Amino acid sequence: MHKIWMMYNPARAGVALVAFLAILAFTIHFILLSSDYFNWIEGPPTASVVPMSLEAPTGPASGLV
Repeated sequence: MHKIWMMYNPARAGVALVAFLAILAFTIHFILLSSDYFNWIEGPPTASVVPMSLEAPTGPASGLV
């Protein structure tokens, strides 16, 4: 392990690691925000309400004997 840290500067490697993880985190969050299902800011998509008729069918029941 000592030989590896002799090739790379630990401070520069740490800053590069933090920068990479921050860019990865922002990318994942923006991808999730762009989807309808995982967008926690605007909330879930609202379903359009379709009025249903409460009247019973007047014709004969088909398929029942």
